[in-house]
Amino acid sequence: MKKPNHSGSGQIRIIGGQWRGRKLPVPDSPGLRPTTDRVRETLFNWLAPVIVDAQCLDCFAGSGALGLEALSRYAAGPR
Repeated sequence: MKKPNHSGSGQIRIIGGQWRGRKLPVPDSPGLRPTTDRVRETLFNWLAPVIVDAQCLDCFAGSGALGLEALSRYAAGPR
């Protein structure tokens, strides 16, 4: 089975925007699977033209990676 694409055990990496490259601690909890770098990169490539000042709904935010990525790219804020 392929290892999840995040920057190490217990960390996520912001992949774009003003906080690009920052690593954030994530608790190792059963069932917690942060959104992979590849999925976030694809999503934000699609959303790039409309992300600035947009509101982001980070449903089921376990690690908060998606909302933090949106904030890094100048979204108005996660909801």
